[in-house]
Amino acid sequence: MSETASSTHITSIGRVMVPVADQDGAIEFYTRKLGFELRADIPYGDGERWVEVGPPGGETAIALVTPRDAFQPGTVNNIALATRDIDAVHAELSEAGVDTDAEVSRMGDPVPPMLWFRDPDGNQLLVVEDRGQR
Repeated sequence: MSETASSTHITSIGRVMVPVADQDGAIEFYTRKLGFELRADIPYGDGERWVEVGPPGGETAIALVTPRDAFQPGTVNNIALATRDIDAVHAELSEAGVDTDAEVSRMGDPVPPMLWFRDPDGNQLLVVEDRGQR
C-alpha cells in the first residue's frame, strides 16, 4: 500500500451506516449470529440511539441507524466484509440460520470467492475472501 499523504485530515473509514427497523433486534443479529461486538449504544435526542457493532479487532464499525427519508432497510448497501475463509463463514452463517446464498460465488481469478447474506431487515451484505490475509 502506498504512503501517499491525504490532502485532508481524513485518516480512515470509521463506520458505515445500515438502516434497521429495530435496533435491539439488529444488535441481537449482528452480535449473536455474526459474532460482532457491541461498540456503542448511546441514547441521544428525543428517544434516539447511536448503535455501533463491528468484528472483534476490526477498525471499521457498522452503525445500526433508524430509517430516514429514502434511507430505508432492505437494500443492497454495498458493504463488503472480509474473511480469510469464505467456506467457513458460509457454513457458520448457514448453521446459525442466517439468510445466505445457497453457494459461495466462485468466478475464478482474479475475482475472489464471495457470498451474499441478508440481515433480518433484508439489508444485503457481502463477504469476500481476502486472499492477501490467507
